[in-house]
Amino acid sequence: MEKKRRLAFGLFGDIRRNGTSYLLILPAMAYTFIFGYMTYPYMIIAFQRFNYTKGIFNSEWVGFQNFEFFFRSYKAVSVTFNTLFLNLLFIIFGTLTALAIALLLNELRKKLFVKLSQSVMLFPHFISWIVVSYVLYAFFSMDMGIINQALNALGIASINWYTEPEVWPAILTAMNVWKGAGMSAVIYLATITGIDETLYEAAEIDGANRWQMCLRVTLPLMMPTVIILTLLSIGKIMYGDFGMIYALVGDNGTLYSTTDIIDTYVFRSLRQIGDPSEAMAVGLFQSVIGFILVFGTNAITRRFFRDGALY
Repeated sequence: MEKKRRLAFGLFGDIRRNGTSYLLILPAMAYTFIFGYMTYPYMIIAFQRFNYTKGIFNSEWVGFQNFEFFFRSYKAVSVTFNTLFLNLLFIIFGTLTALAIALLLNELRKKLFVKLSQSVMLFPHFISWIVVSYVLYAFFSMDMGIINQALNALGIASINWYTEPEVWPAILTAMNVWKGAGMSAVIYLATITGIDETLYEAAEIDGANRWQMCLRVTLPLMMPTVIILTLLSIGKIMYGDFGMIYALVGDNGTLYSTTDIIDTYVFRSLRQIGDPSEAMAVGLFQSVIGFILVFGTNAITRRFFRDGALY
């Protein structure tokens, strides 16, 4: 009891001393509580035939029938594969690109150029996917697209890119990396700036060049941050970037074979059927798989690289 009392007084004392900091974090805490924890009771509608007039505690229980909507669908395997495959591409190429950008910026000595480069690389992060879809259309349009005009100049016939599903995983990956790598690079660059300079001085005394310092000092010390961010990404691997996919692909059924993910499939089903219980069942399935992947990946990381584990 005495220990709990000391902890409580210590917390209130810290709030008094750092009131401004707690005030800044209050909106994020409120958002997490309202849209995170307060939504947990609604997960039970995945096992009900939800009725809006009866509410979540009086609707009819149907067990696992809502899960059959997805698992018995002929598209269940393809949309699950697309979700995992696209997210793996995003994680791998996004991480490698962000690391390369951070390492290159760290080697530059002109601070003005570094700040300008960071600003340019961060800019795509704040552009809406709707705007990006128009930019993409300007490149891949059948008649006036920049890519087709270049092909025509080389004597190659135009390609209708919006009817070629095979190329869209690469296009989506390029767009995801272009839009998000700059923000990730800032995180990695912050990690690099926190590395003790005496380590580089010791390496220089030992005769290491900049490339060797990068391989032997910078990269190993960045690995905990890289692994933690990768673990967080793996936790969301069953969730596709709905905003990106729907903005860039939309309802183009020709491209569904390689671009249709669980989120867009559920959205179309919910829009056509209007059953929130079936949508919640798929969302719960995604959450459970993500939970298992995070714990499993973290266990493997803790076994072979303890410093990089989340817990």
